[in-house]
Amino acid sequence: MKALITGASSGIGKEMAIYLAKKGYDLILVARNREQLEKLQRELPVKVKVVVVDLSLEQKVKELCVLVHQEDIDLLINNAGFGVYGSFTETEVSKELEMMSVNMRALHMLTKFFLKDMQKKNRGKILNVASSAAFFPGPLMSSYYASKAYVYRLSLALQEELRRKKSKVQVSVLCPGPVDTNFNRTAGVHFHMKALSSKYVAMYAIDQLEKGKTIIIPGFKMKCARFFSHFVSDKTLAKIAYHIQKQKGK
Repeated sequence: MKALITGASSGIGKEMAIYLAKKGYDLILVARNREQLEKLQRELPVKVKVVVVDLSLEQKVKELCVLVHQEDIDLLINNAGFGVYGSFTETEVSKELEMMSVNMRALHMLTKFFLKDMQKKNRGKILNVASSAAFFPGPLMSSYYASKAYVYRLSLALQEELRRKKSKVQVSVLCPGPVDTNFNRTAGVHFHMKALSSKYVAMYAIDQLEKGKTIIIPGFKMKCARFFSHFVSDKTLAKIAYHIQKQKGK
């Protein structure tokens, strides 16, 4: 078995690589940080290929697809992503566009590329990493929340297409709440809610994926938040989200 993981140099992606290696997967690890990727490569007891790519660049994503074209990938994990914090009119549009390229465009391209191949073989799994942000409006992180909503909706739509084709290929989406990763530092925020460990989220996600779960939400609190959100208006959710987001910037 072989898996390709983007954003594999740290956090959830790194922990997924470690867990999959224990399960016997050979790995293709993709990220921008060569040093961290090669360190992880030396530590894992399976065959590991390191690919250093800036996924914010469309041409580099295309080159990645060409590079791994001959690889027989059983599992694609689109984990790479980051957030931008701040009022919409005050955040840098260049940073937001870079974020959108990683969170949406690269994920879209890789999903399409590998899904076509998996459908031909009638086997394979794709795990797209969204966020609990996909369920709510996100004032002060509006573009990030919107990007994760795209990942969530795209994944659900693809899984329904596959179901109707009676395909054995699976598309699942991971929607964690706060996780203890480098995300906080990159986005410039501080979580005030207790964060789950990246190791727990990674293991939970892989286990649920293997059980055929489409929507994967780690943690009891986030499951409850999702459930109760159905009984609150979007306008009220936006107000609640604003106060939560405001705390992150302090």
